[in-house]
Amino acid sequence: MSSRTDRVHVLTTTDVLALKGRTLGPSAWLPVTQDRVDAFARAADDWHWAHDDVERASRGPFGGTIAHAHLTLSLIPHLFASLVGFADREDAMFYGYNRVRFPTAVLVGSTVRMRVDIVDVVDLGGGEQLTVDLLIEIDGADRPACAAQALFRHYHVKAPD
Repeated sequence: MSSRTDRVHVLTTTDVLALKGRTLGPSAWLPVTQDRVDAFARAADDWHWAHDDVERASRGPFGGTIAHAHLTLSLIPHLFASLVGFADREDAMFYGYNRVRFPTAVLVGSTVRMRVDIVDVVDLGGGEQLTVDLLIEIDGADRPACAAQALFRHYHVKAPD
């Protein structure tokens, strides 16, 4: 299981527009620990037993605690940034989702990674909008944890005077 991935660096609008049609990844594997799940539960105030009650969850449908679906979604900006780097001090901002599905629950103790297909890139004048098909894979699983189409916006930041 490799933890290294090649990151694409784009510096100009032309570089960003050239991402259209590219497949990036996979990202490095990211562990999904009970500490991470509990931290998300605290942040979201979502204390469902399937996420935080190890004993009860061991008797449940997944055989153990699982990550929140929204925790899986919350990993997307980090994983995306690990695959695409923009000009110094710039980044892509999450804009929304066109669709999201969670075919497989992420068991605590699993590792996940992401693959990306850049479906479209549109010049907004001062920035670009990227339409991206995302697939979050679980190590050893036949089906993905998440299949989504996300929109990111990249804005150019002016250098300080």
